[in-house]
Amino acid sequence: MTESIAFTKAQFMQSAPTLGECPDDVGSEVAFAGRSNAGKSSAINVLTRQGKLARTSKTPGRTQLINFFSLTDSSRLVDLPGYGYAKVPKALKQRWDQHLAEYLQQRQSLKGLILVMDVRHPLQDFDQQMLMWAAESTMPVHILLTKADKLKRGPALNTVQMVRRELGSNLAEASITVQLFSALKRTGVEELEKQLFEWYGQEAA
Repeated sequence: MTESIAFTKAQFMQSAPTLGECPDDVGSEVAFAGRSNAGKSSAINVLTRQGKLARTSKTPGRTQLINFFSLTDSSRLVDLPGYGYAKVPKALKQRWDQHLAEYLQQRQSLKGLILVMDVRHPLQDFDQQMLMWAAESTMPVHILLTKADKLKRGPALNTVQMVRRELGSNLAEASITVQLFSALKRTGVEELEKQLFEWYGQEAA
């Protein structure tokens, strides 16, 4: 019988700079990706009810490794390197791009990608790049429009509709879903959990 997943029991496993140094490619994992200031680490911490599981930093781009967190013996959460404002050489950014692409396209245990975007600045170049890589791998994507507390409900919902319009036919073809999320208000957590349980092949708790 498959061990049931409890996100509150997530524990740090290891960090890896390249695909070759990742844990064994077995079981199931879901990866979180997003620009460095989009609230990715905060979303992971709210999901797991652990304030410091994923490192949050006031220096965007600090996370430069692929970080793995165990949920069960065969299930993992993955925190991918943040991207956007890191003051690093162009060659290093290109290597990050290469490692991210390899991970998304070659990792057999990867069941889905949570793509985190600031609701005020969705579908930036990096987001489009991640969506392209995911499409090439027929990888389902769930978009978290974070910091929803920064907008009133009407404009926030309008942004959801705008993102859906921008993605157009790709929503169905590439299995892309979109939701609002606020780590500060802890809104949208249940919807996120439901998507994760579906990808892990479990019923929601």
